[in-house]
Amino acid sequence: MTFAPPRTAVLALGTFAVGTSGYVVAGLLPALTGELAVSETAAAQLVTAFAIAYAIGSPLFAAVTGRWERRSLLVAALVVTAIGNALAALAPGYVTLLLARVVTAIGAAVFTPAASAVAAELTSPERRGRAVALVFGGLTVATILGVPLGSVLSQSVGYQAVFALVAAFSLLGAFAVRLVLPAVPAPPPVRLAERFTVAKDPRVLAMLGATVLGCLAAFSVYTFISPVLSATAGVHGTTVSLLLFVYGAGGALGNVLGGRATDRWGARVPLLVVFGGITVVLAMLPLVATSIAGAAVVLFLWGLATWSINPPIQHRLIELSSQNAGLLLSLNASAIYLGVGLSGLVGGAVLSGGGPLLLPEIAAVLTAIAAAVVVAGWRSRVRQPAMAE
Repeated sequence: MTFAPPRTAVLALGTFAVGTSGYVVAGLLPALTGELAVSETAAAQLVTAFAIAYAIGSPLFAAVTGRWERRSLLVAALVVTAIGNALAALAPGYVTLLLARVVTAIGAAVFTPAASAVAAELTSPERRGRAVALVFGGLTVATILGVPLGSVLSQSVGYQAVFALVAAFSLLGAFAVRLVLPAVPAPPPVRLAERFTVAKDPRVLAMLGATVLGCLAAFSVYTFISPVLSATAGVHGTTVSLLLFVYGAGGALGNVLGGRATDRWGARVPLLVVFGGITVVLAMLPLVATSIAGAAVVLFLWGLATWSINPPIQHRLIELSSQNAGLLLSLNASAIYLGVGLSGLVGGAVLSGGGPLLLPEIAAVLTAIAAAVVVAGWRSRVRQPAMAE
C-alpha cells in the first residue's frame, strides 16, 4: 500500500488520546494530592497501576484479539479508553480511581501497538520510520498539550473534569478512526506462547531492555517533575505547566528528527546518540535548572532527546522480523509501560529516601546502562528460527 498521511494522522489522533490518558497524572499530581488527601508517592501509584496493567495486558489482549479486523479493533480500544476515563471522572475515591486507571490501560494497551503495526503496513519500507514516528507523535503531542493543559485545568475545575475531557476526546478519536481508516485485515494469528518464543532472540531482548530502562529513567523524573522543579528553580503551579509545554515542544521536534534520522542512518547510530544525550542532560538538570530560563532549556533538550528514542527502536524491531511486526510492537509497548510502571515505584522510593534532586542523577545512570544494552544487543549474533530475516 502507499503512504497515506490522513490515515496515519488519525492513528496519531488516537495515540494522543491514549497518551494523554496515560501521562496526564503527572500534570494532575498537585490536584490529586490535594483533593484525595494522599501523598505524592501514593498519587504516583495511579501511574504505576495504569502502566503495569498496560504491560501485562498488551501481549495478552493482542493474543485474544489477534483475529479481529484492525479498524474495528482500534475503534473498540478507544471506546474502552473513553470508558476508563469516564469512570475516573466519576470515581468517588482513591481506590475506585485506581481501578478506573486499570480499565483505561486495557484500551490503551490494545490501541498503541495495533496502530503502530497498521501504520507500518500502510507505508513503504523506506518511509516506515517516519510513519511510526507520526503515530507516536500523538504521544508527544500528549506531553505538549494534554499533560500541561490537564495541569492548568485541574487548578480551576479539578481533576475529575480533566478525566471527563480525555474521555470525550477518546470517543472523538474512535469516530475519526472509523470514518477515515480503511478496513485492515488481521495479521496471521500468533499464539501467546509464540509471542514469548519470539522474544528469546537476544537482539529483541536488547531493544526491549533498552525500552524499559529508557522509560524508567524518563518517567522517574517526569512523574515527579513538580517537586523536582520546586527544588531546583523554586517554581510551582502554572509555571510548571508552562515548562511542561516546553518539554513537549522539544519532544515533538525529537520525534520528527528521530524518524528522519532512522530513515537516513538506520537505528543504531540514532539510539546511541540519543541515549548519550539524555544521560548528559539528566545529569546536568539539577545544576542548570536553577532558574525558569535554565529549566526551560534543560526540559526542551530532555524532551528532544527522550522522544527521539521510539522511532529507531520500533524500526529496529520491525527490521528484525517484519512478519512479526505486530507482536514485537506489542511487546515493546509492554516494555514501555513496564518502565513507566516501575518509575512510580523507583521514583517514589528515591524521592522519599534521597529527595527530588537525586532523581535526575539516578535516571542518568539508567540511560547510560540502556546505551550499553543497545551496544551489547547489536553485537549479538544468536538468531532464533522464529526470527528469520
